[in-house]
Formats: sequence, C-alpha cells, structure tokens
Amino acid sequence: MNPVLIKPSSDVGSQIIVDGRPVRNMSVADYITYKPRAWEAVCRAYDSLARDFDVLVLEGAGSPGEVNLKHHDIVNMRMADYAGASVVLVGDIDRGGVFASFIGTMEVLAEWERRLVAGFCINRFRGDPSLLADALDYTTGFTRRPVFGTVPYLHDLGLPEEDSVSFKSGFFSKGKQDSQEVEVALIDLDHISNFTDFEPFLGEPDVSLTVVKPGQDLGRPDAVIIPGSKNVIHDLTRLIQSGVGPQILELAAAGRAEIVGICGGYQMLGRTIRDPYGLESSGERMDGLGLLPMSTVLEKEKTLTLCKGVHLESGQPVQGYEIHHGRDQVPALRPVIELEDGTLAGAASDGLVWGVYWHGVFDSDGFRRWFIDRLRVRKGLPAKGEICCRYDIEPALDRLAEVVRQSLDMEAIYRLLKL
Repeated sequence: MNPVLIKPSSDVGSQIIVDGRPVRNMSVADYITYKPRAWEAVCRAYDSLARDFDVLVLEGAGSPGEVNLKHHDIVNMRMADYAGASVVLVGDIDRGGVFASFIGTMEVLAEWERRLVAGFCINRFRGDPSLLADALDYTTGFTRRPVFGTVPYLHDLGLPEEDSVSFKSGFFSKGKQDSQEVEVALIDLDHISNFTDFEPFLGEPDVSLTVVKPGQDLGRPDAVIIPGSKNVIHDLTRLIQSGVGPQILELAAAGRAEIVGICGGYQMLGRTIRDPYGLESSGERMDGLGLLPMSTVLEKEKTLTLCKGVHLESGQPVQGYEIHHGRDQVPALRPVIELEDGTLAGAASDGLVWGVYWHGVFDSDGFRRWFIDRLRVRKGLPAKGEICCRYDIEPALDRLAEVVRQSLDMEAIYRLLKL
C-alpha cells in the first residue's frame, strides 16, 4: 500500500493519508509545503520493507520527466536514488509516441537522474515486433541505453484496472445481449472509489452491466448498485440534483429493482450523513436517500479491517475489507453479514434495499451467483443454481508473468536486480 495516499476531494484539493491515517485536506500548495514530512514517511516505509525483503520493485507515478514537478518529486527519481535502484522506463506504445517519450524524458532529466536509467521496456504492442527494429536501434543509439523488450497487448487479460480512467471511459459497460439476462445498473459517482468491486460481474454470462452517469436515465434495471465514494457528501448532492437519486427512489417505491449500497453508497441509503470534522467537506450535514432508517457520522479515526463472514440470507461465505470514516446509528434493521467473531455487519430493509461497508463482497463466487439468481427469479427467469464464472486473478497474473518472461531480456533484468 502507498505510504502516502492522495485522495481527491474536489477539483483543487485532496485528503492526504499517511501510513493509512488521514492528515487533513490540502490544496496543491499546502501539499507541496507538507512534502518534506511525507518524504520522511516514504523513507520509513521503504527502510522497513528493505530490512525484510531481498527484492523491492518501486513503481513511479506519472512521468519522471514532469519539469514542473521534478524539484519536489518524492515518488520517481528521488526515490530511486534513495533506494539505489536501477530504473527501467516503461512506455505504453498503444497511446502513441513512445519513442519520442523515451528520448524526451532522457533529455529533460538531470545528469544524476540519467545515470540511474538502465534502459527501456515497451508495453502493449499490437503487431509484429520486428517492425520496431529501426526505432529500437535509433533509441539505443541516441540514449546509449538498451530496450529490454516489447510486451504485446493482451486482450481480455482479466486483471483489475489500475485507476478509474478505464471505468469512466466505458470499460465496465457490458451491453444486454438477450432477454435471458438480468440488468445491473452501476452508478458512476464523480469521486467513485473501489470501482473494481464490480469487475466480477463482467465475466457473468447472464448479466448486463450498465454504467449510469449523473443526468442519465436509469431505465428499468433489475438492480441498482451505488458504489463507494471518496467524497460522499459531494457525490450524494450530485446524485440527487442530477435526477438519478429521485429515479432510484421511484424504483425502490415501485419494488422494481433491488437497491444496493457499498461503503459510501451504503451511507447514501440512510437518512442523514454528518461530517463534523470536515474530513470530506466543510462540515455539512446532508439528508440521504432515506431508504434505510440510519444515520452516519464521519469520524476522525478510519476503520481499516479485513473481514470474513457469512451472508445471512444466502448462507454463502463472503470476505472483503472495510476502509471508511463512517460510524452508523442503525435501529433494529436486519443485518446482512455475520462475521467470524459473531458481530453483525450491514443493514437491510424489509424490502429490496440493503447495504454493507465491505468492499469485495461480490468477489465471492457463491454469493455473487446467489445474488444474480435472486434477480433472475424475481424477473421470471429460472435460477441457474450453479457458479457460472469464477473470479480469480491468479491465472491472469500467471498468464501475464509468462508473457513478460518470454518478451523481455530477463537475464539482463536479473543482473540489474543483482540476482
């Protein structure tokens, strides 16, 4: 996990989290001033790991050649220098301009930074790698650095997306193919978090997943899922003002769809949300959708917990994790999950509304199939009664590792690692 996490809370500000604990909301200027202290936390995290492990791989952020940021950078070349690490610049050829990017980056680096760069790697290439021979020779001749290899573009890799860019661009929309599918609407919040909670649905053969942006028509889905949020009060306001919130209320009142909230989305289902310490706002109190009779207060201390338990209605084992500021006052509502220690989690109404703080709850194949089959039966379709898709990223990681191993000069890379 990142020792320093920048969690956007507005277009010009972010919550800064160090070692998993929130510091405060900062503007860009505030964070630049704070960076020397953040750097100390980064070094402590690295030193701790370096004592316990033989090999550490450090992933930079953005480009090491951002000339407006380099003088206060703490995640790219400065960190590589601190660690005494060899640097491999990886370029995404699918975006275009990869060779100009390599050469341009080397040109804007300081001499001490250039000395750290051992070579280059090309990623996501479509086609015959031999077509790149002239460009590889040119890059090596100009920079005096080798290109360690070219990794091909892998279709349907099955790994979680790194950030929300792909989600926002429509990657998660999986259109309806026939009338035997159930339709799940996923609300696209401005500050959506943990969007990978819903990737397991992409592999299900009888589910169409529709991403609904603010202002769009929800239609008549069989289920609506409100995901987590980095700024619950802002996203709740936007949800209501855009018209999507009222549409959710109409679906709930008519009993047309199951309404599910995960983490921040769970808080939105309640009656009120208060932020007395200004963690995600300027201290507002906000009325929720009112579909669950509970109240939430955003507390200073953040809950960070790995969870295992049983989904009470289905009897299926589930696991996930909690990472949130919210503390709830929940009346006598039906709990959703019983943890291994006997404590209860989540809340459900007598109707079709429920929510939990747990991220990753839909990763559990048995529970996910039970959820889909319940939607099928409600729609008048027969339950499949068996797992149709197994969500397991290990085979995808093995496939990626094997392709990388075949595509790169691994002996040269092992020498960089002194192995």
